[in-house]
Amino acid sequence: MRRIMEKSALAALALMLYGTAAADFGVGVKAGTLGIGAEARWSPLPWLDFRFGANSYDYDESGAQAGINYDATLALDNYYATGNFRFPLSPFRVTAGAFSNGNEFRLISQDVPGSSFNIGGTTFSAEDVGSLQSVTSFDGTSPYLGIGYDFELFGKVGLNLDLGVLWQGEPQVTLDATGLATAPSAVQAELLPALEAERVELEDEVSNFKAWPVISLGFVYNF
Repeated sequence: MRRIMEKSALAALALMLYGTAAADFGVGVKAGTLGIGAEARWSPLPWLDFRFGANSYDYDESGAQAGINYDATLALDNYYATGNFRFPLSPFRVTAGAFSNGNEFRLISQDVPGSSFNIGGTTFSAEDVGSLQSVTSFDGTSPYLGIGYDFELFGKVGLNLDLGVLWQGEPQVTLDATGLATAPSAVQAELLPALEAERVELEDEVSNFKAWPVISLGFVYNF
């Protein structure tokens, strides 16, 4: 949450520098599939506005990926700028913009003493492997396209609904074994290619994350 406030404060300050010439200026909060966020809005024209904001949240769960049980964290962290084109006499708008994308999918294998791992089709003891750790990241800058609806009451408070897609690009997956450096050389010779095969399998499983569906609901106050 601290990261959200820092990024949003910078965005709001930048907008306020232009605020005297703005026809409309607003700030709000939102929540959705990109996490919890804050947003600032500047409307220089009745049919056009620009929005700047930040989202952040961590979702934790446990489950199997590529046949191995992991503790997983979906770490959402992004900030953005969008242009919004409104239709006359309608709450409907079209949105296009860009995200500075720090979203990550992190995995740490579950620690079960005496267990083994099937890595890339080969079985290794937990003592040799240690724990498996994986990070999936995406393009640092990601385009966004969507639609939205803005409902306002007395021109001061409003409700915003956003629906769209964030194109994150092809996932980049790393996979490491913490025990690799201390494992016997014979084990290392087998484990290295097995880790690469497992990494490719993980990469295939998370490929659907390249197109991230965006649904969010926000509340805004207009000055």
